[in-house]
Amino acid sequence: MRLGMHLVDWGYEGGPAAIGPELARVGEQVEEAGVVWLSAMDHYFQMEHRAPAEEPMLEGYTTLGYLAAHTSTVRLGLLVTGVTYRHPALLAKIVTTLDVLSGGRAALGIGAAWYEREHRGLGVPFPPVAERFERLEETLRICLRMWDPAENGPFEGRHYRLAETLCSPPPVSSPRPDVLIGGGGERKTLRLVARYADACNLFASSRAEVAHKLDVLRRHCEEAGRDEATVRKTVISPVSPLDRGDVDGFVAAMEPYARLGVDTVIVIPPAVRPAGWIERVGAPAVRKLAELPGA
Repeated sequence: MRLGMHLVDWGYEGGPAAIGPELARVGEQVEEAGVVWLSAMDHYFQMEHRAPAEEPMLEGYTTLGYLAAHTSTVRLGLLVTGVTYRHPALLAKIVTTLDVLSGGRAALGIGAAWYEREHRGLGVPFPPVAERFERLEETLRICLRMWDPAENGPFEGRHYRLAETLCSPPPVSSPRPDVLIGGGGERKTLRLVARYADACNLFASSRAEVAHKLDVLRRHCEEAGRDEATVRKTVISPVSPLDRGDVDGFVAAMEPYARLGVDTVIVIPPAVRPAGWIERVGAPAVRKLAELPGA
């Protein structure tokens, strides 16, 4: 099993001027530790169930661009982009640009969006959930079309219409950036994973729950004529023994997920001095996770 890091807090000591230098140190430490995935949230406002909406929140892809310049090996993505935040063609261009400038390290993490307050607050349309899922599927199709060098023609969907799907320069990743879909919705989200994604991301709520979601995903893959083993499984662990520095407890808690075939567990560093925490706690966790038996 491998380890990823997910950044959600930007209220660093020292205020806004301290954010850039600390992020540069985070980039340095994740690579020294052997962390394979580095992501940030994609929101306009801080999530209210975590902290007041007024707390600092960086724009996601600008943040990844900065991190790309301060790293050289770690995979970079957002966990996850709300489908409503950017026009699909622009999103494809943004991820392509990140991929080109990072040397092929970009991933498209995407989901159906949910945070109504930030949409209303900044005047961004927030359609009903059924429409958001329709838009999500069309967005996936558009991005994959734009990353196919043989397909530069028009796209006609219910919500999006493109006269051309031209994307130049093309991605550096071969054959294209990975697509990760976040969420465990059994009727829609996991069906989209089976049809379009290279990876899924689930909450590490319990072994039983994740096992159930993977069974649902397996059935969707069978219906789509796809080998379920080709979908990389990742989980996010928002609260874990690592929060109190218990590496052994964390690794023991992750073993059942590793046996289910989960490839990567993603954890959230603390808001206070995250780079130092990654050095102290993340590095030994990387080494011990690598020893876990897989599925």
